[in-house]
Amino acid sequence: MEIKKLGFGTMRLPRLDPDDAASIDIEQFKKMADMFIDRGFCYYDTAYPYHQEHSEEAVKEAVVKRFPRDSYLLADKMPILRVTKTEDYQMFFDEQLRRCGVDYFDYYLLHNLGRDRYIKTEKYGGFPFIEKLKKAGYVRYIGFSFHDDAQTLDRILTEHPEVDFVQLQINYLDWESIAIQSGLCYETAKKHGKKVTVMEPVKGGALVKLPEAALKKFNEFYADHNDPSITPASLAIRYAASLDNVQMVLSGMSSIEQLENNTAYMKDFKPLSDEEKELASSITEILNSAGTIPCTSCRYCMEVCPNNINIPEYFGLYNMHAVTGNKSNMYYERFSMNHGKASECVKCGLCEKNCPQHIDIRKRLEDFAALYEQP
Repeated sequence: MEIKKLGFGTMRLPRLDPDDAASIDIEQFKKMADMFIDRGFCYYDTAYPYHQEHSEEAVKEAVVKRFPRDSYLLADKMPILRVTKTEDYQMFFDEQLRRCGVDYFDYYLLHNLGRDRYIKTEKYGGFPFIEKLKKAGYVRYIGFSFHDDAQTLDRILTEHPEVDFVQLQINYLDWESIAIQSGLCYETAKKHGKKVTVMEPVKGGALVKLPEAALKKFNEFYADHNDPSITPASLAIRYAASLDNVQMVLSGMSSIEQLENNTAYMKDFKPLSDEEKELASSITEILNSAGTIPCTSCRYCMEVCPNNINIPEYFGLYNMHAVTGNKSNMYYERFSMNHGKASECVKCGLCEKNCPQHIDIRKRLEDFAALYEQP
């Protein structure tokens, strides 16, 4: 089977009711699955909680029941957040096989690991469980999806070299992000010899609907092209797919139009040129100029903070919101673990005396607390 680099993410499937995540439009999904397979693509990615726990069953109806098992690849994920004892792993896995209607998964992941969930996963034996599944033939490749910093990723991969791959959030906007650390995480996986599957290549749509200044630069660059598949989304997805250690880029497609566009430019994939990489950098600069905090994450502020407030990571989250309009309470919960909250700043000013960028840290922490801690 020829494996093209575009995968069908099934967490944003078309809906019959826009306000009801469980109301998947199965007939529309079937049409999309037909087109996806017909155009030579084969990788589907699902997970236990997607679409209020209906994504796996939708994959069964639209894909598993309608195509030979050797014509597609299926990835699923263990819902580690719901595991409360070792026996739960087998229970959830058996349920996932039933929901999807398959005898095995091609790729199987521990879902959404980070510092806190890694400790819990170690306690209940998550890694030995998925390794056992691989040895028994119930999965072909094992890995985990990850949302945290590169240091934590390095620890996990050092302690568990048995995994085959890791799924990371990678896009050109997050490549040098203090909060997401796409570039550092990618290089960490590469250092450990692990292939990377990419999630969020368009950052939840933020790199599809560019602000006016960024869109103007994009249109000027491609002014001489008449290819309708050249879109801001294509730049973002091709950016991720151009990385040499990336094996698959997932796109959560919600419509026939999105699928047509993505498969058009990924059918015969061409890596980004140097000029296109420069374009992505220029767009990043425009996006990052939208009211962001000029923090370089030197962490000198934390050397003197009496409440051990995680200032650089909080500012990274603030900048992400300023650029994209998206809030990540999950990251705030993780970044504040074993650290003071932004609202616990005592206004001593020691951080500002230590800051090479001369940031008004006390005021910025107030802004952050208003954004993330107010109901």
